[in-house]
Amino acid sequence: MIVFQVNDMTCGHCVGTITKAVTAADQGATVRIDLASHRVEIEPAQANEAQLGQAIKAAGFTPVPAQAASDRPATAAAPKRGGCCCS
Repeated sequence: MIVFQVNDMTCGHCVGTITKAVTAADQGATVRIDLASHRVEIEPAQANEAQLGQAIKAAGFTPVPAQAASDRPATAAAPKRGGCCCS
């Protein structure tokens, strides 16, 4: 599983944009997004972390590699900053 922290993802439109970008880069990928914690979890079919991160970046966001959900301690939601359409 590949996990990104995307703090500039702030709304449902952002979620849709990131999902479309990831699936365009890897059609077989499974994408799970938690908007409240700004986490994007991807089970890739073909693409690697760099390719998926680049796809998210090309969509206008700032992905930061993060630990997988099962490997990280519970933390508070990331602060919101900006976004695609609601900043």
